[in-house]
Amino acid sequence: MRIRLPGRTDPPPDEGTRDVEPDQPTPEAGVVPATHAPAPTNERGVRLKRASRSLAVASAELLLIVGGLIIVGYVLGKLWIILLPVVLGLLFTTVLWPPTRFLRNHGWPAALAALTVLITFLAAFGGIIALIAPPVVRQVEELADGVSIGLQQLQDWLTGPPFNLGQEQIGSAVDQAIDSIQGNAQNIAQYAVTGATAIGGLLINLVLALVLTFFFLKDGPRWVPWLAAQTGPAAAPHVAALSYKTWSTLSEFIRQQAIVGFVDAFFIGLGLWILGVPLVLPLAVLTFFGAFIPIIGAFVAGGFAVLIALVDSGFTTALIVLGIVLVVQQIEGNVLQPILQGRGLNLHAAVVILAVTAGSSLAGIIGAFLAVPVTALIAVSYRYARDQLDGKSPEILPDGTRAQISADETGAHLVREPATTPEGDGEEAAAR
Repeated sequence: MRIRLPGRTDPPPDEGTRDVEPDQPTPEAGVVPATHAPAPTNERGVRLKRASRSLAVASAELLLIVGGLIIVGYVLGKLWIILLPVVLGLLFTTVLWPPTRFLRNHGWPAALAALTVLITFLAAFGGIIALIAPPVVRQVEELADGVSIGLQQLQDWLTGPPFNLGQEQIGSAVDQAIDSIQGNAQNIAQYAVTGATAIGGLLINLVLALVLTFFFLKDGPRWVPWLAAQTGPAAAPHVAALSYKTWSTLSEFIRQQAIVGFVDAFFIGLGLWILGVPLVLPLAVLTFFGAFIPIIGAFVAGGFAVLIALVDSGFTTALIVLGIVLVVQQIEGNVLQPILQGRGLNLHAAVVILAVTAGSSLAGIIGAFLAVPVTALIAVSYRYARDQLDGKSPEILPDGTRAQISADETGAHLVREPATTPEGDGEEAAAR
């Protein structure tokens, strides 16, 4: 095939003429080959300015949002001493509300029902402590003797193979430890004072949380109408719906933690009972409550179990108990807890793990404990806003009604009215 160059005539065919592919023209001497980039248009500059302006506006909005979140976090951090009892009171209330509601539905006055349930809860907790204390007291002397024997066995083990440490080396290590303790006695005293202060603050927070729990149980049904009444007719359904959803989420969190704690306590206690380790019941109860304090709770409960097994039954049994504790806690932490909380709280297992990691790094034990419910509440709020933007009417309750404020001479009341949704959305919203 021959290529006709612009402005030129075809030369007569001869031996010097060669065929050229259409997509590979032969450039003329002094002519620069064309590139594959598209030729610029007059709109490129205008569109670039428009995109830059949009990017600048979005960046400014993002910076404002981040700045607002930082300010909110700073204020919450300063008010944490007040917010912590409120949060603990709400968590206690999620546990105690079902029996309180049962008594109220059977004609009990609100204050009497709340006080009865709260006192019963405290009595049950005190009964558990009373159940644990006697066996511990009875066996404390035996365990103390066992500690001495265990230390002697440890010393004999270190002096034998494969370590073959001499008595002088062990004595020197003990002397160094004693000197280190004496040299840091002032720091240890400061740590003890700090720990005692922290325990005292925790007790004060617990007492305040219990007082708030009583008022939450007594006046619980009034909180949502009060919150909704502070807004208006348009926002009241959304405030009520979000309040119901967040309350359901908190209740689900406590239920899932109780299931996880029971599984831990049952299997670890069963292993201790089979191995003949003493104090099985106290250790099982400690394991159950330790499940409500992530990371440190499981570590302390497992450490007590291993220590008591070492003192009572020897090194081999202690290793077996350590293996049981590690297996149960790994299954609980990496499989059971993420699956249960992921299904119950509608969170992915990876989100649960990342939330606990972030919470523990930001606020320690309390942050790890509150990370999952806080993340779940954020997810609930996000899904609610997303459904609202999509026009799905998330404020409509599962029975097809919508909460609304009704006022009379006695005050504001939260009532349920038949939902009126846009055309085509009514049946879908009612089904949800």
